[in-house]
Amino acid sequence: MLLEVRDVTKNFGALVANDRVSFTVDQGTIVGLIGPNGAGKTTLFNCISGLYPTTAGRIFFDGTEITGLPSFRIARLGAVRTFQVVRPLKEMTVFDNVLVGAFLQGAGSKKARATAEECIRMCNLAEFTNKPAGDLPIGGKKRLELARALATGPKLLMLDEVMAGLTSTEVKGALEVIHGIRRQGITLLIVEHIMEAIMPIADKVVVLDGGIKIAEGPPDRIIDDERVISAYLGTKFSRRLQAKREERNNA
Repeated sequence: MLLEVRDVTKNFGALVANDRVSFTVDQGTIVGLIGPNGAGKTTLFNCISGLYPTTAGRIFFDGTEITGLPSFRIARLGAVRTFQVVRPLKEMTVFDNVLVGAFLQGAGSKKARATAEECIRMCNLAEFTNKPAGDLPIGGKKRLELARALATGPKLLMLDEVMAGLTSTEVKGALEVIHGIRRQGITLLIVEHIMEAIMPIADKVVVLDGGIKIAEGPPDRIIDDERVISAYLGTKFSRRLQAKREERNNA
């Protein structure tokens, strides 16, 4: 396995945001992390990536315990995340934004520039290469966030609602980029609310509700799970996902 989250708890005073959450992510897979707003998904991302210290529990990445390590050291080990609220360096060009990520591992200038160019191409940003990042539309800023993270050379890429606020066409483009990233052998852990997007591509789904893990398993099993239906999907939406599953199976 590449990532192991073992009994992780995160408290903010009396508020328990994550309560003894455990799951694993295998090398080369896509794992979806879903649940209602306030379920603790982003908090868990922040604990894994070192932005928040855990209250209890342990986290292991690629055979190394990363519990309590600062975020820059975790990123250098190869566990990198994007943010739900995009954070471009607005006055800098798209190319220079991605170049910042490419320098994380100490690459020389020539290699870093080549990496930045490739990540910009992969994320369909070539036409915006020399434009200020602040001028990009929201879809472009989401792809820039992804390209900058990708440029760091991650083993694990953690995407926090990278498709939120996108049009259906933009979601389709984002999924194509994600498939391309997976083909490079990069493992993905994805927080997402668009179930029609995450369910077809995930190998496994972890479901949080109120900071507690209520389910874990393949997507086909998750959409039939009564706890998940009650806490998050709802009966009507679950049936819609089940119908789409049948369409895929019969195609």
